[in-house]
Amino acid sequence: MAKSIHLVKLSEGVKAWNRWRSEHPRIIPDLEGAKLTGGNLAKLNLRKVNLTRADLDEADLRHANLSDADLYQANLWRANLEHANLQRSHLSGTQLSQANLSQADLRGAELSHAYCRGANFRRANMSTADLNGVAFFEANLRQANLKSADLFGADFTRADMRGSNIEGSLVYGVSAWDVKLEGAVQRNLIITPSGKPSIEVDNLEVAQFIYLLLNNEKIREVIDTITSKVVLILGRFTPERKEILDALRVELRRRNYLPVLFDFSKPKSRDSTETISTLAHLTRFIIADITDAKSIPQELQAIVPNLPSVPVQPILLASEKEYGMFDHFEQYPSVLKPYRYRNAGTLRLNLSKKVISPAERALKS
Repeated sequence: MAKSIHLVKLSEGVKAWNRWRSEHPRIIPDLEGAKLTGGNLAKLNLRKVNLTRADLDEADLRHANLSDADLYQANLWRANLEHANLQRSHLSGTQLSQANLSQADLRGAELSHAYCRGANFRRANMSTADLNGVAFFEANLRQANLKSADLFGADFTRADMRGSNIEGSLVYGVSAWDVKLEGAVQRNLIITPSGKPSIEVDNLEVAQFIYLLLNNEKIREVIDTITSKVVLILGRFTPERKEILDALRVELRRRNYLPVLFDFSKPKSRDSTETISTLAHLTRFIIADITDAKSIPQELQAIVPNLPSVPVQPILLASEKEYGMFDHFEQYPSVLKPYRYRNAGTLRLNLSKKVISPAERALKS
């Protein structure tokens, strides 16, 4: 049970409490099982409170305002932090500090629907904690131990989880946009809700996608819709040739296609080549402007030999010649005869007959 003297001291307010902590650094506050939520679950303002190393075993902190609080190495075993505010606060756009739960013991803690934006959970132990509906947006969870945790509905958007351990955790309903997971242990993540046959994957970022593939009846329809409408446009669209780019996109949209443009005016990297290859697998056909080609040969080499079912319709300014190695691709049936255009006007006028129709015929052949 909590020591009454410590409860009395805390009731005097955060400033008095923090002053007392600084004057007695060797004392470990005993707040075990304390009810710190105020009357009728009113929000308790513990903002910036110093609870380092405090014993909060089974403490009731529901709805408590712990923004910017220092809970370093605190014992929060089986504590109830449901709907607690653990976020980093801001004032007039200036970042102040952050709720610090680094190295805290949160085993078995109830954190459902707690708000943890920007909070620091570095090396915290959250094994078997309930994180149902937690918002960890931009939280620091580096080296945190969430092994076998219930992460149902947790929002890990832009969270830093490098080196963390979420092995065996329930990740059904998680949001994992731009999360940092280098070095994280992600084995045996359960993507199905409780009471359903267990399906496990080994990557948090793909967990939600795998679940959609398995359970969403419309996912195949969505994929089919994408692949039936997307047209990938390859070319070197320098400022003076912007008119051609606009002509292609406008006319394709008018014909109910979804144009996807890649501008190769800048130096290329392996990553961009891989991206092009990925997009090519989702496209109906490809329009490749080989006028003044720079990077196009590299991109076609990554696509044409590996995707014989995707037609490639080259287009070329009439006053220009095909680049030297283009004849290598003419041996592939998927590469159609280049259409030579005089200007943007003629390209728009003949797009259906000379560009789209040959590509569509090739799909049916």
